[in-house]
Amino acid sequence: MIAPILPEAPPPTTASRNACKVCAPLGACLAFRGIEGAISLLHGSQGCSTYIRRYMISHFKEPMDIACSNFSEATTVFGGRENLRHGLENVIRQYDPKVIGIATTCLAETIGEDVAYHLREIRKTAVGPWPEIVHVSTPSYAGPHAEGFHATIRTIVDTFAAGGPRENVINLLPGIVSPADLRYLKSILRDFGVEPIMLSDYSDTLDGPTWSEYQRIPQGGTPLADIRRMGRAMATIEFGSTLDPSKTAGALLQERFGVPDFSMPQAVGVLQTDRFYEALTAITGRPAPAEHVQERGRLIDAYVDAHKYVFGKRAVVYGEQDLVVAVAALLMEIGIDPVLCGSGARTGRFRERIAELDSAGDLDVTVIEGVDFAEMEDRAKSAEPDLIVGNSKGFAMSRKLGVPLVRIGFPVHVRIDGPRMLHVGYRGAQQLFDRIANTVIETAQESNPVGYTYM
Repeated sequence: MIAPILPEAPPPTTASRNACKVCAPLGACLAFRGIEGAISLLHGSQGCSTYIRRYMISHFKEPMDIACSNFSEATTVFGGRENLRHGLENVIRQYDPKVIGIATTCLAETIGEDVAYHLREIRKTAVGPWPEIVHVSTPSYAGPHAEGFHATIRTIVDTFAAGGPRENVINLLPGIVSPADLRYLKSILRDFGVEPIMLSDYSDTLDGPTWSEYQRIPQGGTPLADIRRMGRAMATIEFGSTLDPSKTAGALLQERFGVPDFSMPQAVGVLQTDRFYEALTAITGRPAPAEHVQERGRLIDAYVDAHKYVFGKRAVVYGEQDLVVAVAALLMEIGIDPVLCGSGARTGRFRERIAELDSAGDLDVTVIEGVDFAEMEDRAKSAEPDLIVGNSKGFAMSRKLGVPLVRIGFPVHVRIDGPRMLHVGYRGAQQLFDRIANTVIETAQESNPVGYTYM
């Protein structure tokens, strides 16, 4: 059962203390990075772009250029149209992009910047050809980076997708996953005999090979021509169990072009991945390829092999709501109780999605939205977890409580495998399960006063 908010919980505060989220414009910049020839421009203060570059570079270990209109005190009072004009002109001159993605920050939104109007006025005096321009509203006080990402994906689809005769392609909207996840998902669809149109595809732009010369805009990303074909796809598969079903890109494609929308949780673990493969079979009429059936069998065999190590353990899980729901499902199927599930976001659907995982109604789990790490640490003390599963922002909590941290999702700092970490599919579940089981075993070894080298 979902545990109620306990009376002894810490009192509400008026400020977040080490937020369990990152900002909405970061999600927009991540989405734009997966579009071929695109560059992001933040309409706001320079500190926002610096903060986002720092987080992205630390996680992906790749250069990350983000332009900025660079608000000053005067701009904040009198408006930022001229700053936006100069920013666009500089970006066009220096980068020659195919697409400029404009994301508004808290400052621009708070003073009421009408970016659509600014763009119309700027175009009246513009000289020479302009690239495509996409604007998305992303104030962080309206939501975290995941919501900024999904809002950007919907805006891109709304701007470019067109209808026409059906084609042998499937739209794949995977949400925020790793570049390794994106590559694996594309290979799965190709094994089913269809080409994926993935939005957005930063598998090369944020995890590419070494360059001999610096590339201002890395090669890769979803081509605009493919985005325009999304209204002609056989179907859309969209990962995200806590999204507002009326505001997703998949819902837009279905409403506007009649493209069937298969919305489902992220394909993490056996059961959720089974659902993904069932959708592919329903769309293509093809059974799961033999090599993928073998992957599933090896995964279940690994569950059997290591079940005695993980069964009955207790875990705290936090991060993006869709990932937390998916990972909680994985933990439950391997015998670990997710006793505390937390997220800095507030969708209103988080508790319900976690409750749906507990079909037997015998799980004692506390689910908290809008949480920061100060409150989560207080609750984790009483939950007495054996491990913590989440991104690197929870390291201080992990260290203070003396509970090991299994790093997943975004951001993963001070580790080198963030872009190559698999989460999705049978292969991703295998890697996550191995890391979780090994963490439990290593902790038992290191804490044993006698010590041992073989279990």
